[in-house]
Amino acid sequence: MIMKYVYTDGRDGDFIELCHELDSFLNEIVGGKKNRAAYIPYNKLDSIHDAIVVYNGDIPIGCASFKKYDDTHAEVKRVFIKEEYRGRGISRCLMEKLEKAAKSKGYRYFILESGEPLVSAMALYRKIGYTVIPNYGQYKDMPDSVCMMKEL
Repeated sequence: MIMKYVYTDGRDGDFIELCHELDSFLNEIVGGKKNRAAYIPYNKLDSIHDAIVVYNGDIPIGCASFKKYDDTHAEVKRVFIKEEYRGRGISRCLMEKLEKAAKSKGYRYFILESGEPLVSAMALYRKIGYTVIPNYGQYKDMPDSVCMMKEL
């Protein structure tokens, strides 16, 4: 495998397609789009100015992005690796590159929202230093959300 990491934004066609695959994956886990309805407004791509798409050769296989939350915090969004490429350390590398990009833009912290049904994602975040924090912002009253933070 020849991995290539491309910095882009929320308008990138490959990023958009991978986000559609992520949505389908999430719908499967939670039992349908209806069960994710409260989260959908917070995953729009038009406010994402920083994204990374990872390619195996010319095939887009994963993505991750962040957006400004406030002057010191950026929020991790739309992290996804196609199923057949999971378990190879790609998501860890992708997160390292994403963290480096956010730090270079002056952010001091990454925050994110996830959930216990996303077993692999939660394990990754804990393994790379994210800790659980009280639910923030729009996730404050969503009991299925697990919010996390890491100093960059």
